[in-house]
Amino acid sequence: MITFASVFVILFFIFVLQGIWLFISELAGKDLNAFTIFKFLSFYAPTIVPLVLPLSVLLAAIMTFGSFAENYEFAAMKSSGISLNRAMKMLNITIVLLSLVSFVFANNVIPESQYRFLNLRKDIVQSKPAMAIAEGQFNNIGTMSIKVDKKLGENGNELEGVIIHLKNNQTGMGANTVIKAKKGLLKSEDSSNLLQLELFDGNYYENVVPKEYNERKKEPFAKSSFKKYIINVDLSKLNKMGQDEGDITSEKMLNINEIKYAVDSLQANYNKDVVSFSDNIVQRVDYVMQKKVKQNEKPEKNVDDLLSLFTKEDKVKILDQAKNNTSSTEFSIQNSKSDLESKKKNINAHWIVFHEKFMIAYSCLLMFFIGAPLGAIIRKGGIGLPIVFAVIIFIAYHFLNLFGRKLAQEDVISPFLGTWMSSIFLTPLAILLTYRATNDIGLMISFDWLLDPFKRIFSKFGTTNKQNDTTQHTA
Repeated sequence: MITFASVFVILFFIFVLQGIWLFISELAGKDLNAFTIFKFLSFYAPTIVPLVLPLSVLLAAIMTFGSFAENYEFAAMKSSGISLNRAMKMLNITIVLLSLVSFVFANNVIPESQYRFLNLRKDIVQSKPAMAIAEGQFNNIGTMSIKVDKKLGENGNELEGVIIHLKNNQTGMGANTVIKAKKGLLKSEDSSNLLQLELFDGNYYENVVPKEYNERKKEPFAKSSFKKYIINVDLSKLNKMGQDEGDITSEKMLNINEIKYAVDSLQANYNKDVVSFSDNIVQRVDYVMQKKVKQNEKPEKNVDDLLSLFTKEDKVKILDQAKNNTSSTEFSIQNSKSDLESKKKNINAHWIVFHEKFMIAYSCLLMFFIGAPLGAIIRKGGIGLPIVFAVIIFIAYHFLNLFGRKLAQEDVISPFLGTWMSSIFLTPLAILLTYRATNDIGLMISFDWLLDPFKRIFSKFGTTNKQNDTTQHTA
């Protein structure tokens, strides 16, 4: 138990330090007091427990059982009539209790810490909105890039020498709008998610993209001046949240019951959107040709080419309208497809978080039944060889976990299979090691059952060749 606690504390602080580097831009140079930084790290710390706990169990199990085997304590137990299964009985009960505690922790403590962590980051930005803007360099906030020469005032919310680039990807010309102002003021309210930027005494420059290609070479632009100009900025973009899968998302703030309720609602909306999209596509039928057919006299016999019933002018109109309808339908399909894919990914993300709460508990059991028999087999304690084995196994576990989650998020495989992929691959290893350790079998695996048939074939072939050579020599 002491070994496990020591390993857990050491790894916990290592991963906390890593978290500090992840959020260093939100902490360094922001004039935050020590209590706020302590709360920041306290709310972040529970989120790394699912990563630290399995590794701690694995490393502690390898070190403890490796030390037992190295000092021949297992041999002493066996000579006293105590089997390995009996020696591990209390440890098995302990690890099961630890798994249950980890499940309760993942279902209750982590969602609460995620919620408090997100609100703390939001409160820091609202109380000191200028914290995300550094002097003398461009700071990207969503589609806006802002640069200020100086920040004044008690909270740094008074700006001087403001330059803003508003990006427009549709034009393909990068920064489509440039705003320059002598002064600026940042305002925010606790009840609002928007940050208000007021600019004073400035100019507004906007590129004008003519329809004619020859006119574009002249690079025309529009310029206007203003005394006061207001821009609203979304705080979520200022916080830089949601840019990668490691950031906080809403589904991670929910427990199991809340996730089930959210998934039912999201799935119902998704099914409704699918039906609505299908109906809209079916209703996009061009009735022009039918109307044109009705306007003409009924043909004496059936024709294969309906366009032959119309005049040349009508044919041009029908084909042009058909082309427009096809383009419109294709555009609608692409937009609807992107929207449905986004909603499906959101549903998958909820299911992934749902399964992760159970996987955290199972991972403790899995790592124990890999580490304990592996330590008994390699017979090495301490911090040398056990760390090597622990790191290799944990890297494989973590890689499979990330790989499966990524496939599940992209809807390539089911969320269940993606979340449990690492456990599915490593469970046979745990069973194999436990079996070989309890039966005093070494780590080396015999493949005689696979090689024996080939040995017999080659031996028969060699005997036949030898007999032929003997017959020829006799002749």
